[in-house]
Amino acid sequence: MARKGDETKMAIQQAAIELFARKGFKDVSMSDICTSTGLSRGGLYRHYSSTSEIFKEIITEEYSYDERIERGDKALDILKDTLEYVEKALIDSDTSLSLAIYEYAHVGDNGKEFQLIEERAKIRWMKLIEYGISTGEFNKVDSEAVAELILYYYQGLRMWSKVIDMEKSFAGNYSQNIIRILTGGN
Repeated sequence: MARKGDETKMAIQQAAIELFARKGFKDVSMSDICTSTGLSRGGLYRHYSSTSEIFKEIITEEYSYDERIERGDKALDILKDTLEYVEKALIDSDTSLSLAIYEYAHVGDNGKEFQLIEERAKIRWMKLIEYGISTGEFNKVDSEAVAELILYYYQGLRMWSKVIDMEKSFAGNYSQNIIRILTGGN
């Protein structure tokens, strides 16, 4: 069971995600987060010292395929679950952090954090792709090149989803194209 402090941090992050998605990074203040969470300034500052600290924690949160791979789940099932999550993120632009990420990259640490995030994401995708190749579920492909394609294809769509309405079918095309590249099928 999560400790009360962990639960409070999760509530802060959830409120901050909604604010960052709606207002971008630079227009969210600690006061906004206090108002949204109902926390006092002291309560908020007990957990975070700035909006930058909150944002950095949100964007560096990592997902892992390790447990599912160790369990022997099918690579295609892991891929489809991940792509389903991605489709939802593309369709629901109200929860997209694209604008906030762009702003943060220009006021933050000059991109070093994003290089690390991108590299870790690429390694996770490569691991899944290589697992799928080893089980015979995926075609023999250049895992690094396909991982980069997946990441940058998604990042481009995510940015565009902030400025145009992303149709469900369009987001679905992303998933189908990735599956087609990796399996040759639909």
